[in-house]
Amino acid sequence: MPHAARVITVSDRSAAGLREDRGGPLAVSLLREAGFECAEAIVVPDGADSVETALRAAVAAGPGLVVTTGGTGIAPRDRTPEGTARVLERELPGIAEELRRRGLSDTPLSIISRGLAGIVDPGVLIVNLPGSTRAVASGIAVVAEIAPHVLDQLAGGDHA
Repeated sequence: MPHAARVITVSDRSAAGLREDRGGPLAVSLLREAGFECAEAIVVPDGADSVETALRAAVAAGPGLVVTTGGTGIAPRDRTPEGTARVLERELPGIAEELRRRGLSDTPLSIISRGLAGIVDPGVLIVNLPGSTRAVASGIAVVAEIAPHVLDQLAGGDHA
């Protein structure tokens, strides 16, 4: 049975209808190709409060993977990590580190991404990705590699 996934795009401009959300739909498509059941992306404005609210709703929907895209940089309204930190119960810093490391092949600016990754009981993995489509593509490749194992472990599976 495939794992469930949800995608949340964090962008003031996309939430206001001023810019097309390209990162969220790309993440959804790539997750589906990787075998996840994934509804269409939702879009919320930047800010820790809106991110926290959207993440809590996704966690309440049940076990699975939640990927955010956008709001991980250093602009004044980039507060996705702050909203995510309010929800995470245990961080998995190695995932965020690997996302930044792999992102270096696209841009040296990947090192300023402040994205987080971690888990929330019962059985939810949350990963923050930057908003660019390049970062989404390389990030989903990482997530698709490790998420099934993480989710199986959270469900009580044995170590591989």
